[in-house]
Amino acid sequence: MAKLNPIQFFRQVKQEIKKVTWPTKKEVMQSLVMVVILVTIASTFFFFVDQILGWVVKTVFSLGA
Repeated sequence: MAKLNPIQFFRQVKQEIKKVTWPTKKEVMQSLVMVVILVTIASTFFFFVDQILGWVVKTVFSLGA
């Protein structure tokens, strides 16, 4: 790969950034809502799994004592 001087590099970066299709505000908000919902669902699921496993471990250790 050919070496570029810094000025050429930044010109090429600027050209490439002009080609980027940026999301609209509506698309960003929809993605944000989806992420918040999925994180809430996942954290709730893992909370209950953790509580159940904690109860199982506590029960097993109390039987052995």
